Amino acid sequence: MKKTFEVVLSVLILLSIFAYLVGYLKLVSSSLVAVLLVSTFLKGQLVIDYFMGLKEVKFKYRIIPTLWLSVVLSLVAVAYYLPLGKL
Repeated sequence: MKKTFEVVLSVLILLSIFAYLVGYLKLVSSSLVAVLLVSTFLKGQLVIDYFMGLKEVKFKYRIIPTLWLSVVLSLVAVAYYLPLGKL
């Protein structure tokens, strides 16, 4: 169990460093924003499953924060891509 948390924490740190570097180096493009949104969803799902402790509960309770995260990231995507005319 401890090893699982260490792996999850490592993945979270690597994805966060990746997002920081994309922003710091100003490598932002439409495709990288999509990658960042997907990586943010993955990070959120890892937090929901392992650090909020919802991995072992019934699906109906796990789906609530997942849907919330999906809605928020979808709205961010619409806010980013709509002015670019890519929707």
